[in-house]
Amino acid sequence: MTRLLRLALVVSLAAVAALGSATASAPAASAAEAGDAAPDDFVLTRFLHDDVIDGFSDTWGAARSGGRRHQGTDVMAAKGTPVVAVADGFVEAMEDGRRSGYYVRLRHADNWVTWYIHLNNDTPGTDDGSGGPEAAFAPGLEVGDFVAAGDVIGYTGDSGNAESRAPHTHFELQHNDRYLNPYPYLRAAWDRLQRELELIDEAL
Repeated sequence: MTRLLRLALVVSLAAVAALGSATASAPAASAAEAGDAAPDDFVLTRFLHDDVIDGFSDTWGAARSGGRRHQGTDVMAAKGTPVVAVADGFVEAMEDGRRSGYYVRLRHADNWVTWYIHLNNDTPGTDDGSGGPEAAFAPGLEVGDFVAAGDVIGYTGDSGNAESRAPHTHFELQHNDRYLNPYPYLRAAWDRLQRELELIDEAL
């Protein structure tokens, strides 16, 4: 697929999503906001890391510097751990922000959007901040690309305002331009992964 065609698909998808958002009534509280541990309005068919260090916790709404509130879930992993798409979608952005550092944003069906933030910015074996986009993003990945759930899109790091913290992926979830607590969605995906691994172990 040519780059122009990929970009046209993303623009078309975003336009359709925006139209749906503009004409829809205000969304009801999601399963996540209602406290449901296994929401089904958007299913993460893959967990974003294969290897997780120290797990992850629900820090939605926790205080951050400058009066901000945490609007994502931090999943700890070793620097350079592959970050994968949690569901099929199109690459909508690959950028480097002051706070976010390197990030990838994917747009999925029904106006769902996922963000993968603080991707790697270091050269191998260092914390030099000189890795550039080659260290952050999967080789060959471009805006407009279609990615399937499980495709590698980037690598865990500590870019942006995470330089003083252990490497992790800050994961955010949006629906109809509204941020939702991603923790229950990630927890459901993690629990499914653990069950799958258990079944594999039993079959061996």
